[in-house]
Amino acid sequence: MSALRWVARTRRHPSAVLLLVQVIGMLLVPFIERTEIGRVGLSIVATVVLIVTTRMVRRTPGLTWVSVCIALPAIVLLVLQTLYVMPWLLPWSAALEALFYFYAAGSLIAYMLSDEHATTDELFAAGATFTLLAWGFAYLFMLVQAMQPGTYAAAVNGDAPRSWTELMYLSFALLSSTGIGDVIPLTAHARALASVEMFVGVMYLAAVVSRLVGLTLRARP
Repeated sequence: MSALRWVARTRRHPSAVLLLVQVIGMLLVPFIERTEIGRVGLSIVATVVLIVTTRMVRRTPGLTWVSVCIALPAIVLLVLQTLYVMPWLLPWSAALEALFYFYAAGSLIAYMLSDEHATTDELFAAGATFTLLAWGFAYLFMLVQAMQPGTYAAAVNGDAPRSWTELMYLSFALLSSTGIGDVIPLTAHARALASVEMFVGVMYLAAVVSRLVGLTLRARP
């Protein structure tokens, strides 16, 4: 019976499931990304998040077929990169994944703004949307790095390409406006993209999260 209740709760709060899957993925990747199976593990994590996110879009005003049309080619490219060494596919897969996460984030924002009530799932959706935006920009950073090597520097192995975890860390730091840490964009394109992410982060907190907080406080007796 407890398992059935857990399944029922996940159906009531799909945004919480999406947020949990993303957080678990971010915590697992650092253990494997520099190992021999790291490429496989990262592809598996990315595929799982893509699938879970696609299911979440079904509950939002977003069009499921659009998310599927973006996710399927991205998954195919990830599988090809996993089975065969094809580094030239990285920019294409990174671009598709970034587009997918931004579309999913937009769908969740529309979901949160669709009524005048702040439900528990919408509060989880606020966190999931923030994470989706961070993932989207992280894959844009990967795209820029693949197209223009040496775009990002860091205190450790400054000349080496930045890992997925490092770019994700940079993305979260910029989106939350807490700084850039030790990963620094060097080129004009990278800095322009970083500026856009900081702007998006500020506007998301000011326009979406603040509205949910206001609705939550208004609903209190």
